Amino acid sequence: MRPLPLAAGAAAVLGVWGLPVETWLGGFPGHMVVHMTLVAVAAPLLVLGAPGVWRRMAIPALAGAVIEFAVVWGWHLPALHGFARTLAVPYALEQAMFLAAGLAVWAGALAAPQPLAGAGALLLTSMHMTLLGALMILARSDLYAAFCGTPPDLAAQQMGGMLMLAIGTPVYLIAGLWLTGRALQERSP
Repeated sequence: MRPLPLAAGAAAVLGVWGLPVETWLGGFPGHMVVHMTLVAVAAPLLVLGAPGVWRRMAIPALAGAVIEFAVVWGWHLPALHGFARTLAVPYALEQAMFLAAGLAVWAGALAAPQPLAGAGALLLTSMHMTLLGALMILARSDLYAAFCGTPPDLAAQQMGGMLMLAIGTPVYLIAGLWLTGRALQERSP
């Protein structure tokens, strides 16, 4: 066990689940901060804090990346997003699935027997996060307002997309490049 990353990961989860982040930052941007904290901050810290636990539970890195892709893109479909934003039980399910998917991708990537497999999973995740964030930024209208029962707020959606890019893209990219570097070091004589 590594107490510092484990405590930081647990604090991140408790913080985004216990504090009114969405109220402080506004609906969509706050919702995105909660998502990104779970998948790109808390999950890797929890895995780094208890590597033995997660190594035993890890699934193949690419499978974790595919699960994470399905969860993130699925809950960002307008109807599912609206469902989670307007009802407590779907919201709790969405948040639990985000954390579980984040743990799956990070445990698989960091425990992969071949660091390049883990790097590939994280780089794939970085690419799809970047694409989803860009789609939110470049959309011509608010994709979610009609499903959330809120007035259209394209600026809030664009801010959410920018937060996804600013948090997720670099975290996954840097970790993927770090694992690539480890793989190259293992191969050099």
